[in-house]
Formats: sequence, C-alpha cells, structure tokens
Amino acid sequence: MNNSIIPVTPGLLALLSKGQSGVTPFTQEIFLLEIQVAGTYYAERLPEVEDRILPEQVLTMKREPNNTYDEHAIALYIDEVRVGYVPANLNLVCSRLMDAGKLFFARVVTAKRDGEWMQIVANVYMVE
Repeated sequence: MNNSIIPVTPGLLALLSKGQSGVTPFTQEIFLLEIQVAGTYYAERLPEVEDRILPEQVLTMKREPNNTYDEHAIALYIDEVRVGYVPANLNLVCSRLMDAGKLFFARVVTAKRDGEWMQIVANVYMVE
C-alpha cells in the first residue's frame, strides 16, 4: 500500500505549473486576507483571460520590486497575463515574505464586469 498520496489542491497545481521542483509533503494553504484586485482597468490583456476569471480560479502572484509606482508591488496573473495587483495598502507584509522566499497565490472569490472595469475579489494564501 502506498501512503505517499498528496492531495492535489489548486494552490499545489499553481506551484507545480510554474516550474517549482519537487513536491513538499504536508504543505498547507494559510488564508491571509481578502482583497479587491487593483489596477484591472489598466490590465491591457485582461480580455484574453476574462472568461477564465471565475470563482476558485488560481492567480499567480509575482513580485515587482522595480515597479515605478510601488516598490512593494505584487502583480496577479493567469498564465502570463497580468490581471491586476494586490492593493498597495495591503501588500507590504506579503511582499516582504515573498522577498524572503515564501510562496503565495490568490484564488478568485467573485468577478464581474462593471463597464470598462473588471471587479475581482480574491483571497490571498501563503503556502507553508
């Protein structure tokens, strides 16, 4: 009998699909905060993935330490398409932990189009 089965979660799939090597057993997703994704109006390629922005969709979080407007910026992606950012007033702690090597992802809670603006609410998780 093989006792090494690891439950596959959306967070684990997101990590594995981005080239992370090895699978760490006993990982857990730690819910940190709920955010209103910022900057969706300026995400030029958002229409390419808009039909995939559904509840439970995993968003990859990538640090942008050289961002002109916010040195703690964390962009949110589906594949290689930026859909927005963690709001500046909520990104300081997460950015420092990411810089220290901690892994994060977000998961869509709700998404709806409001004119030219895409309103996305997401939960942010740390993988430990």
